[in-house]
Amino acid sequence: MSTTALPVTLSDIESAAVRISGKVLRTPFVPSSSLSSLCGVPVGLKLEHHQTTGAFKLRGATNAVLALTPDERARGVVAASTGNHGRALAFAAKAEGAVATICMSRLVPDNKVSEIRRLGANVRIIGKSQDEAQEEVDRLVSEEGMVMLPPFDHRDIVAGQGTLGLELVDDMPDLATVLIPVSGGGLAAGVAAAVKARLPKARIIGITMERGAAMKASIDAGHPVMVEEYPSLADSLGGGIGLDNHVTFAMCRHLLDDLILLSESEIATGIRHAYTQEREIIEGGAAVGIAALVAGKISNISGPVAVILSGRNVDMELHRKVINGESDPFREAA
Repeated sequence: MSTTALPVTLSDIESAAVRISGKVLRTPFVPSSSLSSLCGVPVGLKLEHHQTTGAFKLRGATNAVLALTPDERARGVVAASTGNHGRALAFAAKAEGAVATICMSRLVPDNKVSEIRRLGANVRIIGKSQDEAQEEVDRLVSEEGMVMLPPFDHRDIVAGQGTLGLELVDDMPDLATVLIPVSGGGLAAGVAAAVKARLPKARIIGITMERGAAMKASIDAGHPVMVEEYPSLADSLGGGIGLDNHVTFAMCRHLLDDLILLSESEIATGIRHAYTQEREIIEGGAAVGIAALVAGKISNISGPVAVILSGRNVDMELHRKVINGESDPFREAA
């Protein structure tokens, strides 16, 4: 499958970049002297956690909301979320005069839930997994006519996230390796499609946590599968990819050159490195690229390397515990 035959193409991503221009930040891309010294090749950090809502999700949510018809916006938008997509969709919908309803499981941290409420969205806490929250979304679409804008498996969402890839290539034209956090695959699919279309030889490596790695399990099985969810420092990477996945599974299976799993201890080390060496406060799901490099998990590394720091919406008490040396706060829950 060529990049032009994928569900989301370079043309889609370039159109999304025009659509969201001025409505999201073009985030900084900065060199990391500590990681460059460690790896022996230039390493740059894409500071996407500096985005307006604290995570990359605003790109896809904004593109998807802007692509709706006036009638669709009037009906209201709804999504299941582990937090960051809900926050982004609440922000994007409010900016365009639409009402957002966000369905989340009880595993979503309180700090993310309260911020979504602050942005004016309707919040529904449903069950103990992303799949259970999705069942409520399906009911609201069927019974109340809301428009679903899911966290990842949607062409406009993926195209919006892909605009980050365009920025990476513009900022580092000789880019050789990209490290991308992977959950449902919206960011990985979009960025990989953009980068591979412009730099076909670039290596795209997805990174996720060992606990509940749905995309990894699905790729290994050859089709989408359900996984059990557990509390994790990388809570934003939790959730399934959907058994009827239409977009991101095929794109990740085709475009990712590797998919690396990390332990909770390795993720904690990544959070600490970001804080002590890079002076950046990021959530566990955003620290996985740094963590993989520090743990030596990337084989045959070639540079220059881009590491995407995808979000900063971490519970600060949890962050304090990790910085002070705790490596697996959820050990008993798992």
